[in-house]
Amino acid sequence: MRRHALLLSLLVIPVAAAIAGGAGFVTVPGGHFRSTLKYQDRRNGVRVAPFQLMRTPVTNAEFLAFVQTDPRWQRDKAPAALAGSGYLSHWPTARRLGTTQAQQPVTHVSWFAAQAFCEAKGARLPTWNEWEYTAAADETHRDARKDPAWRERILDWYSRPSSGALPRVGLQSADVYGVQDLHGLVWEWTDDFSSLLVSDDNRGSADGNSAKFCGAGALSTNDPENYAVMMRVAMLSSLQAQDSTGNLGFRCARDIP
Repeated sequence: MRRHALLLSLLVIPVAAAIAGGAGFVTVPGGHFRSTLKYQDRRNGVRVAPFQLMRTPVTNAEFLAFVQTDPRWQRDKAPAALAGSGYLSHWPTARRLGTTQAQQPVTHVSWFAAQAFCEAKGARLPTWNEWEYTAAADETHRDARKDPAWRERILDWYSRPSSGALPRVGLQSADVYGVQDLHGLVWEWTDDFSSLLVSDDNRGSADGNSAKFCGAGALSTNDPENYAVMMRVAMLSSLQAQDSTGNLGFRCARDIP
């Protein structure tokens, strides 16, 4: 992610004092976590340190306030290298929402723009381990991944058409940490999205290791029956940092001092 951070640094200005706030964050206690991605815990799993995570995804209204404070992230000013052609394309203009619902999760936002928003809040995007660790919970258990009903609920959302209008954030029940909408609303960026699988840059056409190619994604998981995680990994790994889609949003995380 070093190249991504270098590009992002070219367009970040010190607006943290204007946007920073803490009301939307909840504390997620750390713990030992057996990640679904095999390469991360072949033996002992991973240790997730305590951190804070936004209760809900960032909304259109929140992102509008950000681009008004930092005009260089407005749709007509953000460089194409940091925000592709679809960036904020669902807004009628670069500086107003129009009929776009203010409390819907913001989508059509690139990784660069999402990271800049979080940095303006004195925060960052969550890592994959932090996101998956939190998303493994349901309303009563810290790890519900073995519950068939929990898996079925997530897969049911994945099977629905994504062309309809998004609901507003915060309608779903909070999990045991107090976090909402990790499933059933939008996909979400993570800080290390591009390193979940081996990148295209590391695959040569003469490479004999077939496990590096996308069809072998299931070989990289400790739990091949957890289709929901496999789909998230495949989706995020297919993106470039300047990409954006109509069903991809984000939320911020931050370290605990």
